[in-house]
Amino acid sequence: MNLKERIKVLKILYEYLSNDPGPLKAIKEKAFEKNKWFTEEFVNLSLKNISTQFLEPEKLDAWIHHYHIDDNIISKNIGIVMAGNIPLVGFHDFLCAFITGHHLQLKLSEKDEVLLTHFIEKMCEWDRGVEEVIKVSSMLKDCDAYIATGSNNSARYFNLYFGKYPSIIRNNKTSVAVLNGDETNEQLTLLADDVHLYFGLGCRNVTKIFVPKEYDFVPLLNAFKQYDFFAFHSKYKNNYDYNLALLIMNNKYYMTNESIILVENEDIFTPVSELHYSFYEDKNTLFDELDQQENIQCIVGEDHLPFGITQQPGLFDYADKIDTMQFLLTL
Repeated sequence: MNLKERIKVLKILYEYLSNDPGPLKAIKEKAFEKNKWFTEEFVNLSLKNISTQFLEPEKLDAWIHHYHIDDNIISKNIGIVMAGNIPLVGFHDFLCAFITGHHLQLKLSEKDEVLLTHFIEKMCEWDRGVEEVIKVSSMLKDCDAYIATGSNNSARYFNLYFGKYPSIIRNNKTSVAVLNGDETNEQLTLLADDVHLYFGLGCRNVTKIFVPKEYDFVPLLNAFKQYDFFAFHSKYKNNYDYNLALLIMNNKYYMTNESIILVENEDIFTPVSELHYSFYEDKNTLFDELDQQENIQCIVGEDHLPFGITQQPGLFDYADKIDTMQFLLTL
């Protein structure tokens, strides 16, 4: 496929997602049956973000132009191992490899194979050339380069198997927020999205907040009540009940609005249903320290990301701050 053909099929995919046809509704239901974390609300959110942030024609054209993509790129075989923590979390890697003209071998997560498989099938219907450049496989072999995303444990295996090839290997990441203490209700409501969207399972979800001493948590907990409906999601509620029981049994101090638990803890990683917090004295020093941490994906706060957009990445928002396009174009 040449560049013009690849762009054309992506723009048809944009129209397909924008119109939300009947067949797509059945696929969303199937995705939920496969993975109960993939609720209709959050699958729809993922599809909307892909449509508006990745596939919107003007944004897509500007992105392609920025990298001077043309038909002179030497095609390589790219193996992509995808995570499955939130719906279509690997779509950006898929898009990067496809638009640059490479051949893709995809190892999909069992937790998130329904949606992207459907996309690929539809793309093959629209242009049979897609069948020649995208393959889904349970094992990746004979690739020229690899992109693999997983946990810290799986990353060790990825390094062992793929380390001798050009590769991008990603492990656990999470996001944090730094509060001043004078945030408006609107800002706290937006922060609630950063914390709760996709049940907090994404690396761009805020799992730790830093607050000034004497911080009043009541407005924050009240703002978070917009996600009270999480209590009716069985998998989330099981996590909440379990983590609350552990805190009670260990006589640990906590705060809750009955849908999320706030715990003072230095760790930036949290179990599902918890949000950690720490107090700071000097904000500038804190930001300097956070900017140096490799396991932080996003920082929300002054002179960093604004509240409410962590789960709205754009085409230029590369995971781990590694430019995937530059990697693929210089193989």
